[in-house]
Amino acid sequence: MAEAAAFQGTGRSPARRWLRRTLTVAVGAPLLAGLLQNPSASAQAAEEGPVSRTVDVSIDTLAPSAPVEGDTVTVTGTLTNRGKRAITDATVNLRVGPRMESRSEIDQVARRKGFRSDSDPRPLDAVPEIDIPRLDVGVSRDFRISVPVSKLDLDDEGGVYQLGVSLTGQTSDQQYDRVLGIERTFLPYQPEPTDKRTQVTYLWPLMSSAHISADTASDDQQTPVFQDDDLAEELRPGGRLDELVTLGQGLPVTWVIDPDLLASVDAMANGYRVKDGTGHTAGTEANRKLAERWLGMLEKAVQGRKVVALPFADPDLASLAHRGKTVPGSLQHLQSATQLAGPTVETILHVQPATDFAWPVEGAVDPSIMAVATSAGARKVIARSDSIQDDDLPYTPTAARPLGGGTTAVVSDAELSTAFQGDMVRAETSTLAVQEFLAQTLAITLEQPQDQRSVVVAPQRRPSVAQAQAMASAVRGLGAKRWTQPLDLVAAAAAKPDPDASTTVPRASQYPKKLRDSELPVQAFRDMKTTRDELDDFKVILTDATRVVPPVGNAINREMSASWRGRAREAAIYRVEVEDVLQRLTKGVLLVDKSDLTLSGRSATIPVTVQNKLLQDVEGLVLRLTSSNGTRLKVDGETSAELPITVRAGHSQSVKFPASANANGQVSMTAQLYTVDGTPYGSPMTFSVKVSEMTPTVMLVIAGGVLLLVLAGVRMYSQRKRLAARAAETEAEADPEAGPEADPEPDPEAGGGTESVKVPVPASEADARQESPAGEALATPGPANDRSGADTAGGTEHPSDPDTDTGPESGDPSGPSEKVDR
Repeated sequence: MAEAAAFQGTGRSPARRWLRRTLTVAVGAPLLAGLLQNPSASAQAAEEGPVSRTVDVSIDTLAPSAPVEGDTVTVTGTLTNRGKRAITDATVNLRVGPRMESRSEIDQVARRKGFRSDSDPRPLDAVPEIDIPRLDVGVSRDFRISVPVSKLDLDDEGGVYQLGVSLTGQTSDQQYDRVLGIERTFLPYQPEPTDKRTQVTYLWPLMSSAHISADTASDDQQTPVFQDDDLAEELRPGGRLDELVTLGQGLPVTWVIDPDLLASVDAMANGYRVKDGTGHTAGTEANRKLAERWLGMLEKAVQGRKVVALPFADPDLASLAHRGKTVPGSLQHLQSATQLAGPTVETILHVQPATDFAWPVEGAVDPSIMAVATSAGARKVIARSDSIQDDDLPYTPTAARPLGGGTTAVVSDAELSTAFQGDMVRAETSTLAVQEFLAQTLAITLEQPQDQRSVVVAPQRRPSVAQAQAMASAVRGLGAKRWTQPLDLVAAAAAKPDPDASTTVPRASQYPKKLRDSELPVQAFRDMKTTRDELDDFKVILTDATRVVPPVGNAINREMSASWRGRAREAAIYRVEVEDVLQRLTKGVLLVDKSDLTLSGRSATIPVTVQNKLLQDVEGLVLRLTSSNGTRLKVDGETSAELPITVRAGHSQSVKFPASANANGQVSMTAQLYTVDGTPYGSPMTFSVKVSEMTPTVMLVIAGGVLLLVLAGVRMYSQRKRLAARAAETEAEADPEAGPEADPEPDPEAGGGTESVKVPVPASEADARQESPAGEALATPGPANDRSGADTAGGTEHPSDPDTDTGPESGDPSGPSEKVDR
């Protein structure tokens, strides 16, 4: 029960404490005498080193973080025995003081680890100590100490005080009281508002990495295709971006926003697709509603607050200055990103942002970075005090530093800006960071309480959930406005500068090596140039360039983002994927491969086909066909010829070039597409043309015709021979001595007298009688000559046919004026 009571802030009776301390002195007196005789041991007592870190003392909460008179300060935490022996007869004490006079003193205390008897204050007698009879190895115990501010011995004028919690106890090998563990933090105490309060500008960054690819769906809405669905995880309740908006609502901060993040969330809210292997699938309705909800929350949160829009996709200014300037056209990416920033934020959030700010990574600058930052229109560059340093000043000057030429460096405070980096998941780490932040701001005000100054805090670009929670706690801790007052970034940049503050931009050699090593390589900017050049050549042939230029152009801007720092492999993969998307589109307009051709005769047309696989018409293309041997084969009378071409979406178009041949042989032809400005488009296509006056097919046809003529002549010759033979036979039969056709003598017995008898002749035979070439009559064929009937039936002779004699045929070639129909 005594132990339980101790954890509620009550202690043992004064008599028992007096008895235990008396015994401790008695036992420790000989040891003290030995230390006095050993100077080195005395020095060791000042810093007890590992002994004073046997117990890990954790301060998990301190409330209120900045107390005033009448408050009760409550400290909670955990004690953990990290040693090798159990601890007995231990007490937990609260130590407060002394008042700190400078920021450097705060830094020294924050870095201190072990107990120092020469600088750490004594335990407060007015605060009851907590007794812990035993703390075994590896065991943790919670503690809670509550004490009124009136018992903390704080000065009435206020200031920053060291507050420590220590554990004093014994171990089995060293049975005397000594400090075995201590943890320190800071207690800012300002009971009354100061006359001149420091103006504090806290930047609240809303940024993420690149999520949208260069690809879009083929629908009319051009639904964007996301690389992954990680953005949805940040938008979920409790996610990083959700916490930033939730925590930032109502805080007096300046919202610094990457327009690409807004564009990505807006695209998700209106329907999106996610890459899935070689294709992509529709995003879920639940994620779409998450994006819609987040945008609604953000729009409400920024109302009445100052919003600063960085260039689209937050380009890495240092990488561009140190690596990108060597690649022609790289600065154009920054200009396009800057021009896109304002309209994007205004369209989505319906607020007018400031767009003339540039923010190099970690505020590190040099002359080349300043030149690049201002080249796109930025007139205010957010730097940091560990880059533009004020080593000779004993106080913290105002952030605004005019550099000449209309450029202002807004120098954020390095200690305040880095206060919440690292792991803030542990309650102890977060609490200590918040208390140190508040202490530093109060110390800044007390450095020159008669002068009002302006301080800017520029934290890490993408704080985690725990870091954002710690940041919000720190800003809320300043809410009482007893030594600070809020100021937006635009006003801070316009504040009256301190004439003694440094305006010297460090040399390039002073740029931190760690940051230089993480910059984008030169090859990254070469890849961007290649993609940009291909896009410029491609867009001039499109009838609707808005389907291609915005998604690919924005993806090129994302390739230059500062979010790729420390992610070189992912950055290279993203660049390759953007290039692949564009090449897939450009290759949608191509020349169809041709097989080799044979040209017969001296003139012909050569067709070349252009295919358009895109979803829109293409125009402004010129097709050029070039002959490798203009002497042998000309195109439209020249070595090369060009024809304009327009191809409808999803169609092919053939273009015919007139060609003329002067000599036989093989000629290589090259077809190449060009844009109207003469830039080659796509890869050339080559094929061969064999020039020949007569092709083998034509020769075969002619040979066949000659053969038919020869066969016809042979047939006609055979018929004539048969006709001649028949004529001779007829002549022989018509001889008066033996011919049956002669008039018979009168037969007196027949009584015919001189009367002649006519034998009737069939009409067919009569018709068949013709005169021979010698004027002789042809005899009517008898039964032995039936072979001639077959000839007649075969169509070679017919009663209506003209004379078969067509004259003798000549075998001589045709004359020069004769035409042969082929």
